[in-house]
Amino acid sequence: MEVPVQPDVVTYHDGDESFWAPGTIALEDIHRTRDQLVLFPTPSSDPNDPLNWSTARKILNFTLVSFFVLWTFVQLDVGFTAWGPMETQLGFSVDILNAGAAVNYGGLAIGCFFFIPLVHKYGRRPIYIFSSALQLASCIWQAKVQSVGGFITSNIISGLGGAISEIVVQITIADMFFVHQHATMNGWYVFFQSAGAFLGPVASGYIVDSQGWRWMWWWCVIFFAITLLCVIFLFEESKYVPILTGESVQPTQAMEETEDGKSKSASNDKNATPEVVASRIATNAEIQPKTYWQRMAWITPTSESLWPHFYTPIVTLFTFPAVTYAALTYGSTLAWFAIMTSLQASYMLEPPYNFSAIGIGLMNIAPFVGALLGFPCGGWLSDKSILWLSKKNRGIYEPEMRLWLALPAAVLGPASILMFGLGLAYGVHWSLLAVGFGVYGFTLASISGISLSYLMDCYQDVIGDALVGVIFMRNVISLVVLFVLTPWVNGMGMQNLHILCAVVAFAVYMIPVPLLIWGKKARINTAAAYKKMAVTQVSHRTI
Repeated sequence: MEVPVQPDVVTYHDGDESFWAPGTIALEDIHRTRDQLVLFPTPSSDPNDPLNWSTARKILNFTLVSFFVLWTFVQLDVGFTAWGPMETQLGFSVDILNAGAAVNYGGLAIGCFFFIPLVHKYGRRPIYIFSSALQLASCIWQAKVQSVGGFITSNIISGLGGAISEIVVQITIADMFFVHQHATMNGWYVFFQSAGAFLGPVASGYIVDSQGWRWMWWWCVIFFAITLLCVIFLFEESKYVPILTGESVQPTQAMEETEDGKSKSASNDKNATPEVVASRIATNAEIQPKTYWQRMAWITPTSESLWPHFYTPIVTLFTFPAVTYAALTYGSTLAWFAIMTSLQASYMLEPPYNFSAIGIGLMNIAPFVGALLGFPCGGWLSDKSILWLSKKNRGIYEPEMRLWLALPAAVLGPASILMFGLGLAYGVHWSLLAVGFGVYGFTLASISGISLSYLMDCYQDVIGDALVGVIFMRNVISLVVLFVLTPWVNGMGMQNLHILCAVVAFAVYMIPVPLLIWGKKARINTAAAYKKMAVTQVSHRTI
């Protein structure tokens, strides 16, 4: 069914001028052929603009980012498989082990506020390098830990080192890719995140059993050293600072073909979003491409102030409904993972399961398989669906179009929590727990990609600051949950705990329903605040 465009709904007014709501763009002109897709953000004429990079350069950069994400989530999640041996050899209690995991999430939450402003000020590359080095140091410390103090401190450093992994990747995606590619690239991010979080414990289970739990960390040291070297010598800066004889490089102008075969400039209507037809991009031959050493500069500083980036994340969290939705969805979904992982690492060592470290690790195959199935839903299928829905809407894309694929999570998410939790409470066969864990993996992969892409599409020009708020909320939720998990289980019981979690999950996963109804109106109402916030960002993109 075709959804008509309502001009009085898709525009907002600023003085005598009217503009499209943030996130509303002309993604595809239905009068053009399918290969004439309108690109947004608008590429400039500068060959150094990351949007104009060749496919090979983008693939190399994003492959390194993916490798970084993979090992970040390996080191963040493999520790659970060593809980049994650490209890025996070091005398750590379950409460101490839970506290270590909790402060890890605390480091993830706090690190965002310190490092992401530096990403804007000095570039992506130095922060990737610093993060890899810090995680390398934390893995060395965890491999040599002997005391409770060392265990807690090394986990804090681990969290601080991994803090940027859930934000700077989305900033990098926004640097290099267009709106119609966001969900696919976010899907790949979620895939590598899931591979690290789920398959890392599988491998570490065998390492703990055959080589000892300390070697689990030494293997992380080896691969982080490789990651660090690759980032230093191969990862080029994706922060774009347009300079040409002291002036900003202007976006290229879209061209359309008239019925008589002649070309004309695209419409200059004040309501129109800047457009570029995919087949018509042309770069300025007078601008010299950067050399290898220029692309590998240690820092790319700009004159912007750091201070706004420290408080803006909290402002976005409570100002923009899309940010609140992403924070609640992403945060709660990862909190369920923290609960499941912690409970299986402690309770499945006991009867009736009597799992070893290998058994605990192998349980993570189930959510990885689920994530493999959910990855296309939150990525490739999401991007395909918005092209189809945009075409039905006269070529106009609204970010809420992504949310239709989020609705199945309202059933699958709570069902997975109940299958895993009630199965564990009643001591049923481990296969039911694995199925529940697998359905959870599907939910995690699909809903994470969709919610992150929805946020990016609504407020791309403040995506870094917005994601700090999202990740802060996500890690604070996990931190609180892990600190209180043991008394929570003892006080409420395994069954009631998971019933409560399922009810909360259902409420959170139903948020797309009001957003589908009022999301566009919310974007219009917050447009002025977004525009004011966006002008503080250093970018050549049209706001």
